[in-house]
Amino acid sequence: MKKQTLIALAAAFTFTAISCQKENKSNKSEQAATQSEQAGKVTLATTFAHPGLLHNAADFTRMISKVNANAQPQKSGWDKLLANSHSLATYTMQGPAAIVYRGSGSPENYSKLYNDIAAAYQNALRWKIAGTTANADKAVAIMNAWSNTLTSIQGSADRFLAAGIYGYEFANAAEIMRSYSGWAAADFTRFKNMMLNVFYPLNHDFLVNHNTACITNYWANWDACNMASILAIGVLCDDTAKFNEAITYFKSGAGNGAYGKVAPFAYTTNGGLAQCQESGRDQGHCGLDISLYGALCQMAFNQGQDLFQYNPWSDTRPRIQGMCEYVASYNLGNTVPFTTYNWGSGQTCTANSQTVISSSGRGDTRPSWELLYGYYVQLRGLSSPNITAYAQKVRPEGGGGDYGTTSGGYDQLGFGTLTYTR
Repeated sequence: MKKQTLIALAAAFTFTAISCQKENKSNKSEQAATQSEQAGKVTLATTFAHPGLLHNAADFTRMISKVNANAQPQKSGWDKLLANSHSLATYTMQGPAAIVYRGSGSPENYSKLYNDIAAAYQNALRWKIAGTTANADKAVAIMNAWSNTLTSIQGSADRFLAAGIYGYEFANAAEIMRSYSGWAAADFTRFKNMMLNVFYPLNHDFLVNHNTACITNYWANWDACNMASILAIGVLCDDTAKFNEAITYFKSGAGNGAYGKVAPFAYTTNGGLAQCQESGRDQGHCGLDISLYGALCQMAFNQGQDLFQYNPWSDTRPRIQGMCEYVASYNLGNTVPFTTYNWGSGQTCTANSQTVISSSGRGDTRPSWELLYGYYVQLRGLSSPNITAYAQKVRPEGGGGDYGTTSGGYDQLGFGTLTYTR
């Protein structure tokens, strides 16, 4: 393997410079705010647009138009949604529960939550696109049941994963439904209070304290899901402080999920690939990183913050794009460079080292790639051959219930062929 030229990370760095790339001029269908936005723009929010998490008003207008016209590949994504039992208005709730447990040594019941969140989101999509009130009522019923019952999330350290992943996902279902006249204002307020009082405290605590472990102990996805949840709760609850907390952590946080640390090595050759922090661990978790950072960036983008192209060090590619290209390339069967990764674990920062990329879980399939293809290739017109190939490989994307029964199949909301393809 040729020796690669690396750009080393500084251990502490003040992020001040923002590299802006030219807007893709050919995409005339995007709303005016998106057209005029500078690529890589990251500032602090003062107000929010609704709906404005994974999908905004223009996105739903596009989805409706494409589905009604039987346009492909969006129609295949719509059919995938209709075929999922979680999307049915007759879906039977698995919860709610007063306490959700996740992690060894606890009476785990978190599958109730992730199944019901998937159903709430999928029913919300069906209502927003087709106008079917039965689906709207099902989504609202699920959210009302949980907000009227859930008091805490407990278990091992995995409770922080539950709060992060299910927090951002649940907030997205609610953001879609916030305009539904059948969702009583008092019930919506109770749901927001659940997000603020049950999910957010765990999200915030993890990013501040990291379960009292060495700062490098937890893998990037732990930070990523908690950033995503805080940002989503901020938008849902019109809380700029929380939204800005997530943006600030993304740029300069202490843990492995902050901007440069999730992709610690950027290469000037190989098309600007950037090594994923979890590449020496396994490919399944690299795929989770792709899912979470895609979601985080998309939600921020719909509020005018372009984390997708945040590039303070003027790398060949922004680290997020370079990391997505890297993970896609390796999982498509290609050879990628790998630099020894060293970190400390546990309470005392015990030294660890990974010297080779892990092939465990290679070829991991998650419904995460259409979001990235839609942004980098279709919207920005940027060459992203591996993202493109992976999007084609997994198309049409499904969602929770289409990728097995365990939690990994519910770590992302999915249905990107329907929701992100332009």
